[in-house]
Amino acid sequence: MARYELKLPKMGESVAEATVTSWLKGIGDAITMDEDVLEIATDKVDSGVPSEVSGILVEMCFEVDQVAQVGDTLAIIETKDLNATAKESISKPQEPTPQVVVPHIPSEVTVDSVKLPSDNRFYSPLVKNIAKTEGISNDELSRIAGTGKDGRVTKNDIIAYIANRGQSPEIPLRQNSEEVVNEPVQPQSVNISSGSDDIIEMSRMGKLVAKHMVDSLQTSAHVQSFVEVDVTKIWNWRTRIKEDYLKREGEPLTFTPIFMEAVAQTLRNFPMMNISVQGDQIILKKHINLGMATALGDGNLIVPVIKDADQLNLRGLSKRVNDLANRARNNKLKPDDIQDGTYTVTNVGTFGSIMGTPIINQPQVGILALGAIRKVPAVIETSEGDFIGIRHKMFLSHSYDHRVVNGSLGGQFVQAVKMYLEAWDENRTV
Repeated sequence: MARYELKLPKMGESVAEATVTSWLKGIGDAITMDEDVLEIATDKVDSGVPSEVSGILVEMCFEVDQVAQVGDTLAIIETKDLNATAKESISKPQEPTPQVVVPHIPSEVTVDSVKLPSDNRFYSPLVKNIAKTEGISNDELSRIAGTGKDGRVTKNDIIAYIANRGQSPEIPLRQNSEEVVNEPVQPQSVNISSGSDDIIEMSRMGKLVAKHMVDSLQTSAHVQSFVEVDVTKIWNWRTRIKEDYLKREGEPLTFTPIFMEAVAQTLRNFPMMNISVQGDQIILKKHINLGMATALGDGNLIVPVIKDADQLNLRGLSKRVNDLANRARNNKLKPDDIQDGTYTVTNVGTFGSIMGTPIINQPQVGILALGAIRKVPAVIETSEGDFIGIRHKMFLSHSYDHRVVNGSLGGQFVQAVKMYLEAWDENRTV
């Protein structure tokens, strides 16, 4: 028999601790590999902590409501796997399986400043932060119906309450600790005003994204450069191989990983675009981590990150792009999936726009917008003279921070991306 230590995993650079909210397993219970053993909460995410081994839970090192630091041993699992101890010592801490992923809560909101209501229910730091930010009183908080374990109020519960605030008949509230009246309802986004207009309440994520955008405009001196790219070679190459690729890999080869490859390789040649600004200091990033702006079904936006994108081949980039996009749309991203981006790419062409002026994703200094690919008449130069032909073209829009990136660097960078794409090898294999 071996004893495996289940530790609190790392959940992003700014998260150092988490509160144990509930134990899903008890002493003596059997646990299978990848099964959640307990639930934790931070001010950013509510998560389950899975086990990397199968075995029996023999020790619970923290009680509910206690705070653990990253790396602390949460539980001891006895396993028949004789390699469990060695596995524990050489493997990196497993990441939790998020129930929800939300943007960063403003730093001025502190958990300690929120007093618990007198109903003896546990409230996660995330829920308490949202309550304070939205001005929800202790009495209001105590009356919100919780759909979590033992009636715990989840992030979705409090967001639903906020969306329906002011519509008393539709808000799920508790009358006492044993009775819940009204089933939880889906958030309603439109409140009818007394006049002729409708009032649409912004979602919490929408508010945070809006604040992030305004803060970026107030922080960086935004400048844009635009280039037009002939992507006919890429269009024809992808058209020729996409069916075989789909049959072989079981997933499509989109244009996105092609553009991600071009940006990642260009960043290697222009390292001063792969920086961030901290006060009066410039931080040169050692890794090229590309953010991929992804639209969600509810109209919000999230930016999952492809880590070390320049180290991946086109097949690897395609796999990573598809994985992150699918998990983003299904709310399955892990906390680490949206951390540590160094440069961002956004595809405005998805919605038919031929170009855009994207806002920089702080603390990065540049973002590239991909316009729609269009068939257009163009002048084609040959040794026998010029003639008009039909080409596939698109615009690249490069927004950069003029505090640290001058027009020469910003323009040369996007021009280099253009040259990379136009020099595409039509005989390339993937």
